[in-house]
Amino acid sequence: MKSFTYNDMDFSVEKSGNGWDVLRKNPDGKNAIVAAGVYPGIGEGEAGTKAETLVKSIYPVGVKTVGPDVAHPTLIGDVKIVFPDVAHPNFIYWDKKSASFPKNIG
Repeated sequence: MKSFTYNDMDFSVEKSGNGWDVLRKNPDGKNAIVAAGVYPGIGEGEAGTKAETLVKSIYPVGVKTVGPDVAHPTLIGDVKIVFPDVAHPNFIYWDKKSASFPKNIG
């Protein structure tokens, strides 16, 4: 079993039949299944590497920003009200492994 932490979440890769299960440990101590029976016939090291890549794509580190929808303002008299463009948010990715601040400064 291989364990790793990504974005302040704990994950493990465990053998399941011919494949591997990727699990995430919840704060209550129970495991949630991220993927079941994936990567059949490969070794633990390669399965761990592929699982980390899968987790990084499912749980990206970054922030979603929503800009104004300037193409569809609402007119109230002479005033244009511009609401957020929630249909087209932008996701800004970080190349760090966590969005939280370091626990130890120094």
